[in-house]
Amino acid sequence: MSSPLTSRLPLSRHRVDRDYLTRERPDAIPELLAEEGTRVLPVWGTRLLMAGDDRLALLPPSEVPEAGGYLYLGRSLDPDATEPVGTPLVAALLDDEASARLSQADDDWGSVRMFGTRLSDRDAGLAVEAVALANWHDSHRFSPRTGRPLVRDKAGWVGRDADDGHEVFPRTDPAIIVGVTDADDRLLLGSNALWESNRWSLLAGFVEPGESLEHAVQREIFEESGVKVVDPRYVGSQPWPFPASLMLGFTARVDVDDPGTLEPDGAEILDLRWFSRDELAASLGDVLLPGRTSIARAIIEDWFGAELDQ
Repeated sequence: MSSPLTSRLPLSRHRVDRDYLTRERPDAIPELLAEEGTRVLPVWGTRLLMAGDDRLALLPPSEVPEAGGYLYLGRSLDPDATEPVGTPLVAALLDDEASARLSQADDDWGSVRMFGTRLSDRDAGLAVEAVALANWHDSHRFSPRTGRPLVRDKAGWVGRDADDGHEVFPRTDPAIIVGVTDADDRLLLGSNALWESNRWSLLAGFVEPGESLEHAVQREIFEESGVKVVDPRYVGSQPWPFPASLMLGFTARVDVDDPGTLEPDGAEILDLRWFSRDELAASLGDVLLPGRTSIARAIIEDWFGAELDQ
């Protein structure tokens, strides 16, 4: 059962049956592409072909150039979509030449970071699934054990070493992201070294091997800010396929008995600031917040108690 926050996150929505049993068919992709009712989502790098501002382009197989790889995404569950419930959905991984044959207009190819909030539940789920798998295909071309090229299997969901049969599966990297509050219920925001100086967000970091999520919250917050926190509480999760993260949202409180000393680590985080609700509202002309597709924005607005107009 998802948390209330997860149900509101743009990239956590879905109305697709991933239909894992079909992946087990040896010739699943050729068979699906031969079906008249199958629809294909063209993918170019991490960009998807759009059919307008709020809809993915799902084309008959005959209208899509031959792709370098195919991914079976599942079957539509959306009764309000143009395609009937049960429609098989396949992603086609296109190179530059093939994508240009479909469209050379830059605006026709969208980034899920930018359009994720405008998509239907079904298309949002398809977009994240397709981009995550496309990133995995691009970054995992060779066996980590033997260095030999991987052969794609199970409708794009497995890479197999053709010589010894060793299987490589898509990976997801768990990362915590935390809304930290102090005794006055102010929210801690940081400015990352990779961002413009006026962009602020929650602190976040990857979960290390052998570490619980709660310990990751306490460690990352202390490492990046010098602040010690207690009572980590899970609030929701969202996939973030840039390239392969699952963002696990938490809240935590400053330890009043041992608060630490507020100080940015100087490597990832260059500046830190506590915001009251009034201070944040008054700063929106100068402070840039995370985009609406992010879980960070949702946690900030959940603390604020309303949507922030930016």
